[in-house]
Amino acid sequence: MTAVANPATVGECLRVGAGFSQGDRNWIAEQFATLDGRLASFYADTTELEVSVKDREAKGQKVTLECWIAGRQKIVTTSSEEVLHDALNDVRDDLRRRLNDSKNRQEPRHNRHLREHVEPESTDLVE
Repeated sequence: MTAVANPATVGECLRVGAGFSQGDRNWIAEQFATLDGRLASFYADTTELEVSVKDREAKGQKVTLECWIAGRQKIVTTSSEEVLHDALNDVRDDLRRRLNDSKNRQEPRHNRHLREHVEPESTDLVE
């Protein structure tokens, strides 16, 4: 894998949207820090994350995490968990899964080693 000169990190790419204040940003970034390893293969200046919450702390709250990476489709994950901490973990884990799925779908086509399939040698019997 080629190293990215300026890798994306949650701390650099995360912005808080509706329902959160700038004071919440550091707490959320700490919870999302496990995404850094997954984001590291993308450039920081072409990667954006935005987290928002509708009806915070109320029954039926909805947390949304959006991810934009240049050259890829936007990924949106949502959670209706009643506890905010659980909802944030839910959207974080879902984003990680979807980034992994996206990477796995794209890589084999461009990785010759994964595409090559060696056929076993034929052992014809001579009579």
